[in-house]
Amino acid sequence: MLTAFSRIQKCAFSTSQRYWANKMRVAVIGQSMFGAETYNILRKNGHKVVGVFTIPDVGGKQDPLASAAEQDGIPVFKFKRWRLKGKPIAEVVDKYKEVGAELNVMPFCSQFIPMNVIDHPKHGSIIYHPSILPKHRGASAINWTLMSGDKKAGFTIFWADDGLDTGPILLQRECDIKANDTLDDLYNRFLYPEGIKAMGEAVQLIADGKAPKIIQPEEGASYEGIMKKGVAKIDWDQPAQNVHNFIRGNDKIPGAWTTINGEQITLYGSTIHRSKVPTGEQVHIEGMSNPAIVHKNGLLLYGNDGKKVNVKNIQYSDGRMVPASKFGQADASESLELTEEEVGMREKLKAAWGGILNKEIVDDTDFFKSGAGSMDVVRLVEEAKQAVGVALQNEDVYMNTTFEQFMQKMIRVFRGLEVEEELEVDYAEQTALGMTLKMPHQLFINNDFVDASNGDEYNTINPADESVICRVSKATVEDVDEAVEAAKEAFDGPWSAMNPRDRGTLMFKLADLMEQNQEELAAIESLDSGAVYTLALKTHVGMSIQTFRYFAGWCDKIQGKTIPINHAQPNRNLTYTKREPIGVCAIVIPWNYPLMMLAWKMASCLAAGNTMVLKPAQVTPLTALKFAELVVKAGFPKGVINILPGAGSNIGQRMADHPEIRKLGFTGSTPIGKQIMKSAATSNLKKVSLELGGKSPLIIFSDCDMDKAVRFGMSSVFFNKGENCIAAGRLFVEESIHDEFVSRIVEEIKKMKIGNPLSASTDHGPQNHRAHLEKLVEYCDVAVNEGATLVYGGKQCDMPGLYMMPTVITDVYDHMYVAKEESFGPVMVVSKFSEGDIDGVLKSANGTEYGLASGVFTRDISKALYVTDKLDAGTVFVNTYNKTDVAAPFGGFKQSGFGKDLGEDALNEYLKTKSVTVEY
Repeated sequence: MLTAFSRIQKCAFSTSQRYWANKMRVAVIGQSMFGAETYNILRKNGHKVVGVFTIPDVGGKQDPLASAAEQDGIPVFKFKRWRLKGKPIAEVVDKYKEVGAELNVMPFCSQFIPMNVIDHPKHGSIIYHPSILPKHRGASAINWTLMSGDKKAGFTIFWADDGLDTGPILLQRECDIKANDTLDDLYNRFLYPEGIKAMGEAVQLIADGKAPKIIQPEEGASYEGIMKKGVAKIDWDQPAQNVHNFIRGNDKIPGAWTTINGEQITLYGSTIHRSKVPTGEQVHIEGMSNPAIVHKNGLLLYGNDGKKVNVKNIQYSDGRMVPASKFGQADASESLELTEEEVGMREKLKAAWGGILNKEIVDDTDFFKSGAGSMDVVRLVEEAKQAVGVALQNEDVYMNTTFEQFMQKMIRVFRGLEVEEELEVDYAEQTALGMTLKMPHQLFINNDFVDASNGDEYNTINPADESVICRVSKATVEDVDEAVEAAKEAFDGPWSAMNPRDRGTLMFKLADLMEQNQEELAAIESLDSGAVYTLALKTHVGMSIQTFRYFAGWCDKIQGKTIPINHAQPNRNLTYTKREPIGVCAIVIPWNYPLMMLAWKMASCLAAGNTMVLKPAQVTPLTALKFAELVVKAGFPKGVINILPGAGSNIGQRMADHPEIRKLGFTGSTPIGKQIMKSAATSNLKKVSLELGGKSPLIIFSDCDMDKAVRFGMSSVFFNKGENCIAAGRLFVEESIHDEFVSRIVEEIKKMKIGNPLSASTDHGPQNHRAHLEKLVEYCDVAVNEGATLVYGGKQCDMPGLYMMPTVITDVYDHMYVAKEESFGPVMVVSKFSEGDIDGVLKSANGTEYGLASGVFTRDISKALYVTDKLDAGTVFVNTYNKTDVAAPFGGFKQSGFGKDLGEDALNEYLKTKSVTVEY
């Protein structure tokens, strides 16, 4: 079958150079908007439509295919039937033969067409079928595609046979099925638009003599019956996924139903429910082992495996359709008195209904009972948006079928009375600093908090006492795929359609929400990472807020250029560039600054117009997940931001390998960065930016301001308990001041208060996790074994929790391990250099494979500038340290990575440049 499909695809594209060369006389047999659009594309491609054969008018309204043909003066025939008692009606067949068609095109046809009509034209007949034949032959193919749990949907254009859908294949197309796709979703997104284009391609292939006839294999073939209401009753004795497939496979026609309190209730809008069980009212459903739950976002249902399905809407047996969250409640709808403006809206909408239904509209006119179909719903929603500026969803029409109901819905939306679906959050709670911290702990995908696809969880630990804070959902490869799909849909849809300034407004709003919740964010950060609360509040959270505000301002200022080029005489040329977003990006962040690293990468990514999947460090997921809650409150569209805690070896690797991810930004170790580059190259050559390890040198000359050098020397190493990307990994102190400097450092260390990071008086908190603490102790042991001098510390504090003593190591030489590799902890590595040997100390300072940051302390500006020029690092601090700012680019050289966070340069990491040349 794959070979046949490949042949079909090859034939379709091989005709592109002579696509319009050959024309045919075509008869179109069928109905619906699909038929009308197929008719239009055939005429646009230059074929002569010699006759249209469709169904009789219904309720005085003719079929869209008939309307389209009549407007063009094409003969239209509206036969009630083609056969009588199993035999062709001779006069009908004769009328058909008179048009002289060379090919019958049957885009959608509900009538049985006799074989002497099918076979009459020179080229026979082709027909569209909405499945990947030979699977799902029969009239309910889309229903069965979904009910069967297929991963792919599609359509086939085949040479018409006797009605059993077994004719030879001409052309096929397929698409992925999304987790919650319904019939309408598949039809509107793919089967309808791509099917019309494919019908045009198929006819041209025939005209060019290139159309294949691939015999359908019998392997994998299936023929299923028509889905009708009588057979659409839900069997609850099956897994939740099967229940979900059955409900969505019958949404909207014929509608899957069950019995509740003796009444037939039809269910719509099904999704797999991976959140925790919500609170609500229990309802007994016939055949279901667990009671259903009516809750604020729908009706929760159970499969026989204990897993859950949620439905959004229900329909009573009398035809009333209501939100499932309102099941069992009295109809509280009220008549809304209209303003003068709303009276005008009513007249415009009545005209729109009349134009679609071709009849006079009164309050109880029912849209569907008047003959409207699914494409009429799409048209009505679009016309309503254009006429009165109110955007509805397709389901709003299905739920408000009479004109009066429709108007009530429109007015409520217009007045802002409709309440958005609430975000369901299952919080883990802890008390700290007089606050009750409410912490989401599930994956965040498509603006919902959900369990991992396999239900897996892990413990996140408080490093202050090694207690379990809570259980956190552990994402799987399947969860990555789902998140990427959501991000891609957002990028292709609402996020890219949004004005850049409006994107900026959302980012400003998100920053405001972060500021309003900064104390809780800081407390969670302190609890989860061990950061001292006051530092978390000022830096971890404070700089995150600044970062979002800075990049929010960039959203509407990203510009291309006009470029003078040589003109193609005698014509002239205009050349310009456009800066465009890359698409779906992956962001992988470390555990030392969980929220700030998120902000540094995410804010520039969003400002550039991208969507993303972010993986926080497995050991510090909680502030990222709390941030996700604020994303929804800020009003970000679904899918723009997705956050997946879990193992880097699993989901991080999948992000690096994923073919739909076009950019990966990573902060972490150099070995992992190298692995990411390999995966990015072998997968899809995705763009990569890397902020990796460092061994940042800090050179302190004897002519420095000693007080300042000691103060900043302390912070260069011990800031954030040494878990700092740009921490000074090795201090070079000029010989004449070396001993005084070391002595004063030890004095300052002894003043530090080590303890509970939530205490306002604490200077030094616990290391992030036990494995890291153990590596730090080992690092100090290696230094001593190599001959260095342990001046202070070098071991774990004698107290509960993951506390490392601030450490000073001296007599370190270039060949030693501790001279080359960073500790990423509170370990000051000090080397003495000879008086006045500037070039010698520069050689040692640059003598590592890292180049993230560096620093110099001296009162001699000439010396400072000379050293600055010679230091091979992405950042150089002069008479200061750790002074980063949202407007200043940040990133390293050599094996510290490439690419920039912060500043205007960061935008370049998430943009691509398109060059356009116009001749005029």
